[in-house]
Amino acid sequence: MTSPAVKETNLPGVPLVGRGKVRDIYDLGEHLLIVATDRLSAFDVVLPDPIPDKGRILTQISLYWFEQMKDLTPNHLVASRVSDFPQKLKPFAEQLEGRSMLVKKCRPLAIEAIVRGYLAGSGWADYQKTGQVCGYTLPPGLRDSGRLETPLFTPSTKAEQGQHDLNISLDQARQILGAGLADEVARRSLAIYSRARELAAPAGIIIADTKFEFGLLGGELLLIDEVLTPDSSRFWPADDYAPGRSQKSFDKQYVRDYLETIGFNKQPPAPKLPAEVIEGTRARYLEALTRLSGRGLE
Repeated sequence: MTSPAVKETNLPGVPLVGRGKVRDIYDLGEHLLIVATDRLSAFDVVLPDPIPDKGRILTQISLYWFEQMKDLTPNHLVASRVSDFPQKLKPFAEQLEGRSMLVKKCRPLAIEAIVRGYLAGSGWADYQKTGQVCGYTLPPGLRDSGRLETPLFTPSTKAEQGQHDLNISLDQARQILGAGLADEVARRSLAIYSRARELAAPAGIIIADTKFEFGLLGGELLLIDEVLTPDSSRFWPADDYAPGRSQKSFDKQYVRDYLETIGFNKQPPAPKLPAEVIEGTRARYLEALTRLSGRGLE
């Protein structure tokens, strides 16, 4: 059953750090509370209509992947059930249950860690113009949505809200982070993506590309934020996959495609979404969770 949408949380007495495109973040001293709302962004613009249950679905997908990847990298998760949260959060259980994580307070790295296993999106656009993606020269004749022989680590800058991230090369990431840290981020990102691709295949899902966030706690590198969700990845149904065209998806590409058909200029304010687009988006997110984890929405 669909729950009422949560577009914004309100926790009186709990310091609010900020509201991102999707997440509300609160400061609990040693830890942070990250709440995945039902807000949806496309083309870096937050849409006026939330997608019911989206935050709960995203959180459960991230929790699934944190568990699957814990031997490849430590992460920032402390607790995900309100019963395990500090007492001051218990009165807000209705807002928080199923869509929030208590996490270690890290210093996020200044780059997005992106891995591409297929040529799509901005990678496909760059390849068409230059034959390259983020400094990697690729063979001629590749097609839209084509599988890359070897997954590529293609980092990007982090833009302010409302601005667009910029693709950069690994060498540029080394200049920003230092060579040792950048290379370790690349190594872990590729390892996580490779395992995720293997685990998703039996579920009939192609993970075309994905974006990771890492942070530092002391000298320890941790996987943070969301992991391999429909908001941070392209999920394609394997049984409909065919290179040379855009793919059907379990992610918000469905919304992007709708906005393209109505000529959205990719600047705020975004238009309202029809009811069928809202429900169709929810259904795609939920199917991704069910296929990957074997469980429905808890």
